[in-house]
Amino acid sequence: MTAYILRRLLLVIPTLFGIMVINFALTQFVPGGPIEQIIANYEGNGDVFEGIAGGGKEVAQNFEQDEKYTGARGLPPEFIAELEKEFGFDKPPLTRFLFMMWNYLRLDFGESYFRSISVIDLVIEKMPVSISLGLWSTLIAYMVSIPLGIRKAVQDGSKFDTWTSVLIVLAYAIPGFLFAILLLVLFAGGSYFQIFPLRGLTSENFSELGLFSKVMDYLWHISLPVLASSISAFATLTLLTKNSFLDEIQKNYVITARSKGVSEKRVLYGHVFRNAMLIVIAGFPAVFIGVFFTGSLIIETIFSLDGLGRMGFEAAIARDYPVIFGTLFIFGLMGLVVGIISDLMYVFIDPRIDFEIREG
Repeated sequence: MTAYILRRLLLVIPTLFGIMVINFALTQFVPGGPIEQIIANYEGNGDVFEGIAGGGKEVAQNFEQDEKYTGARGLPPEFIAELEKEFGFDKPPLTRFLFMMWNYLRLDFGESYFRSISVIDLVIEKMPVSISLGLWSTLIAYMVSIPLGIRKAVQDGSKFDTWTSVLIVLAYAIPGFLFAILLLVLFAGGSYFQIFPLRGLTSENFSELGLFSKVMDYLWHISLPVLASSISAFATLTLLTKNSFLDEIQKNYVITARSKGVSEKRVLYGHVFRNAMLIVIAGFPAVFIGVFFTGSLIIETIFSLDGLGRMGFEAAIARDYPVIFGTLFIFGLMGLVVGIISDLMYVFIDPRIDFEIREG
């Protein structure tokens, strides 16, 4: 197993390097870089993308003048050169990429172009919101889906199995952002009830509250965002649990245990559970990372939560390259490591699994 882990760890390096190369290369062809953003704001033209998307004769004339930056006609070349030097764009792309990767290997992710804060500090600042959404959504999904999936497997084909399947499919079909809007309208001061707060992770007077009041205030604020972000996860986990149990229940060792007079509860939770939960529990790290990073942007925007999803979107719009590539490197590395942890979880739950033998 040690050799397998070492091979997987060594594969992390070229995989992460490939991810960074592809994304860095793509940004070289995307219009509206950070310098163009600054020029557009400096001249009072707003967003540089307005000029790019405007089309027509004006854009054609800009390109005919063979200028490097759209909208830079009224600015002195010395000013543009100073901007390029400040942002490092006076160097070739390959040099910039190698310099960036060398800094990342030393855990130096630089500072945001537009916020005067280091990328690490910015990620730490936004992390609590995303951790709250990801962690609670994953835990609630597991706490609901596993018992529900087991009961559906035991009562396969019954009325309970049928109507819960209908509800699960409906929940899976509803987009998270649409469900979030529905929750706001119904329970956050929309057209009906005002039970939960409309925005934020805590109240304005949070620092003045006692410990118990702080916990209740936090749970009060996080309830609707967590419910909206976890609604679609119920279907996958519930059906996965049900199918895993059904597959195990039909095996010979279960039939043998029942024929020996072992109680149904003992059969399900003493024999079937461990084997059936192998896939579900071992996949927890990957599920957590998935809920942690996917679909959070819209949920964070709707509930006015300043998390990683919103930060990444704003960085992409502003072409804040240190934030874009720094977070890509950090979370890309986390995703690759989580993949290895998932494999180790399989071995921990079922020691009979040996990846080295399977590879051989």
